[in-house]
Amino acid sequence: MSVKSVVVNTVDVARSVEFYREFLAAEPVGEVTSERAELDLVTATLRLVRVSPGGEPSSWEKDDTQRGFRHIGFKVAAVDPMVERLKAADVPFHMDPIDATGGVRITFFYDPDGTLLELVEGDLKYTAVLDERGAAAERALGVPERPRFDHVAVTAADADAIAARYEPLGFAPVGTIAQTKDPRGFNILFLHSSVPTILEIFTYESGTHGRDAQVGVPGFQAVVLDRPLDGLDGFTPVGAPADGVPLNVDSDSLVVAVEP
Repeated sequence: MSVKSVVVNTVDVARSVEFYREFLAAEPVGEVTSERAELDLVTATLRLVRVSPGGEPSSWEKDDTQRGFRHIGFKVAAVDPMVERLKAADVPFHMDPIDATGGVRITFFYDPDGTLLELVEGDLKYTAVLDERGAAAERALGVPERPRFDHVAVTAADADAIAARYEPLGFAPVGTIAQTKDPRGFNILFLHSSVPTILEIFTYESGTHGRDAQVGVPGFQAVVLDRPLDGLDGFTPVGAPADGVPLNVDSDSLVVAVEP
């Protein structure tokens, strides 16, 4: 009924462990080896899996109209002090801090393998609240003592279709944000699980474009859920297992693994 973990491929596990420990206060769970590591991020874990360098390049684009994975988001107590430390270490940025629609302060930067990460400060004020109980549960988590996993952002062709796809997996619509100044007709739907962990869904009235699933390239590989996909439409087995967990790709190019 939640995001259990996020799997990120890396060409250097030790380097990535150091990055996430240094800048996101992630705490190792179990043994760290040259092949894999698991890091606690309060509401979920991050699994780092080694892949060989110099293979197929990633087809992920910075353009958010590309369907599938967009970024991993973390709730933090304060964005700006963290940005100062990241910039002092020459971490590459996608977007400097801004006060965003919804009353939050956000910034975007990249991990060592090019995975886009977001920091979010403050409680989101939805344009439309669809589930007050779910929104209250999110607010009840309070200000993070250390950065905590908040969401995986995904671009989808149709908000209603992806909401119906993930409802049997324990995700429910809680609110929306309308980006009224964006000429592409950009809207965000927030699907919450019981923890809550969030699937943040981007849609664009101007249209989106697809991406073939890639499971062996550096960067984001899969979101791990804790409810089976058996009998559900919109998921297709793809590629080799991630760290022993079978992978599926959904109709919007998001790679999903399931582990009880």
